[in-house]
This record gives sequence, C-alpha cells and structure tokens, in this order.
Amino acid sequence: MPGEPSPPADGSHHRRRRGQRRRRGNRPRLRTVTETSAGGLVVDRVECASCVVLIGRIDRRGRLEWVLPKGHVEDGETAEQAAVREVSEETGLTSRVITAVGDIDYWFVADDRRIHKTVHHFLLEATGGSLSTDDVEVSEVAWVPLGELAGRMRYASERRLARRLPDLLSTYSSRDCP
Repeated sequence: MPGEPSPPADGSHHRRRRGQRRRRGNRPRLRTVTETSAGGLVVDRVECASCVVLIGRIDRRGRLEWVLPKGHVEDGETAEQAAVREVSEETGLTSRVITAVGDIDYWFVADDRRIHKTVHHFLLEATGGSLSTDDVEVSEVAWVPLGELAGRMRYASERRLARRLPDLLSTYSSRDCP
C-alpha cells in the first residue's frame, strides 16, 4: 500500500519502537561505561568576581573552542577535589570551592564504547597562581568578563550554567567581598 513502510530487506517483519534504530551489519553492541568529571567557573576575588576563566582548546576540526576547565575524577577523589585539581592543571590557578553550580550529563561514542558522562560544576574562587597553558590539552587561557561569556563559550550546556552566575555571585559577593 502506498505510504506504508516496506518490510526490512532481511525478511524480518517485527516493528521497531519509535526512536529505536536497527543495528547495521554484524557490528557488536557497544559496551556502555560511565565517566565522571568535575570542574567549574573560576572567579577572581580581586576583580570582585567580575570575570570567569575559560580555557581554549583545539577541536577535531582544528578550531579553537572556549570551554570551562574540567577533567576526570580520580579514584579516591571527591568531585570538589577533582575540580580544584583540574582547574590548577588546566589554568595554572589555585582555587577553592565556594558552592555547587550544577551538573551536565551527556552521551558519546569513543574507542568502541558508549560513554555516559556526568560533569559536576562548582563556583571556585582563585586563591593564587597565574594563568598558564602548560597543560597539553590547553591552547589558551583567559579571564573573560561575565558579559562576554555567552558569546565565547562553545557548549550550550555550559552557557546555561554560566547564566546562573549573577545570582550565585550576588550571594557570594555580598557574603565574601570586602
């Protein structure tokens, strides 16, 4: 009948549910793994929290993309400890956690695995150090004014977190700024 889908070429006639895809060929199912990372939005008390640190890294197409510093939570580490360590490794800054900002989770495929990744983000205060690109994954590091964050950040999910900053910073600033 016109307009009806034709049966699969392999002779099977079972229906797939909406959104379910047919596996192609004899590819094995991908193993699913879970990964956890942490990082965050780093502010500078000297600037009274008016700028946030972003790292610039080169994407697969060779373009510079600006993202929040973050990385894997190592065995025996809390998410807060990992955020402080990753910020130090990727930016050259020492910092302390002020408060949780939010989590981002997403799926991707790499190395024949389906990966479900959760990234815990924190508001961190820079306590020392200086901007550095010593990390091999980092091409540039910059303090970016709050008003320029949305225009510079690569990922919509990170931009959504950054939109929470004014409220978080008003609480943080009224409590902690001189």
